[in-house]
Amino acid sequence: MEFIKESVDYAIFIILGVMGFITVWLTIERLLFMKKCRPEDYPTKDAYDEALTNNLTTLYIIYSNAPYVGLLGTVIGIMITFYDMGQSGNINASDIMTGLSLALKATALGLTVAIPTLIVYNGLQRRINILSARWSEAHQHPGEKA
Repeated sequence: MEFIKESVDYAIFIILGVMGFITVWLTIERLLFMKKCRPEDYPTKDAYDEALTNNLTTLYIIYSNAPYVGLLGTVIGIMITFYDMGQSGNINASDIMTGLSLALKATALGLTVAIPTLIVYNGLQRRINILSARWSEAHQHPGEKA
């Protein structure tokens, strides 16, 4: 139990840190791609939409699951606190509150990763909708009406 007690914070923080890094990486990649992407380069609207939405599933998975990873860290931290209370035999309010507050930091970090990722995901979705509408305009033949 001591190994779990010493390593659970690091494991959860590393997982959430990797999720945050991937979010930043994919956000930058998508923004750069959308800046240089031209609808004229794609023969069909489906191909264009597929190129625009590439990697969005990963962002969706991160914003959907980061709170759960944080919650897992909190639950494990609370279990460790209760285990320590049971092993020591005494109930010290200070130790309980310290253990619980440390456990809750994992949930806070999970939300810190999830909320910005959700904002980025929704912003990218809006940008994709705008760019996708431009494909039809770019492939209109001269003299055609929209």
